[in-house]
Amino acid sequence: MCGIAGELQFEAAVGAEHTARIQSRTTVSAMCAVLSHRGPDDSGLMSSGPLTMGMRRLSIIDLAGGKQPIANEDRSIWVVCNGEIYNYREIRAELVARGHQFRSGSDVEVLVHLYEDHGLEFVRRLRGMFAFALWITGPNAWCWGVIGSASSHSSSPSMTTASCSPPRSRR
Repeated sequence: MCGIAGELQFEAAVGAEHTARIQSRTTVSAMCAVLSHRGPDDSGLMSSGPLTMGMRRLSIIDLAGGKQPIANEDRSIWVVCNGEIYNYREIRAELVARGHQFRSGSDVEVLVHLYEDHGLEFVRRLRGMFAFALWITGPNAWCWGVIGSASSHSSSPSMTTASCSPPRSRR
């Protein structure tokens, strides 16, 4: 069992972005502290643009190297996840064969690379029980959250999703 938390600030006063990010990191750190009973082994935090994501981890897979949040190779896609991806070994083997480089042995790391190859359809490949938040950085930054489960016997996973994008500049 783990816990994930985050804050997306849609608007910060011009010139106050740095202060807003520090406040957001403080807020998400406090949220994660409240979740410490769900993940006593590790914690992680990242800020990118208007988003701060954090998590508390109960280490089960890749005890030493599975620290979250996890990013893809160029750090343009980030994820925090609670749960387990049961078929991550098969997915990882396919992704490595296609040239993806992994930094850990964590089941969670397959999410960022699978998204790179399949876009939002990547969730149809997952088998397990999970909740995760995905953050895509850059000029068209957005985040996507999923709570889902899928067994090896089901061709259509049960998912609840939400997405959000920061508003575009009015300038």
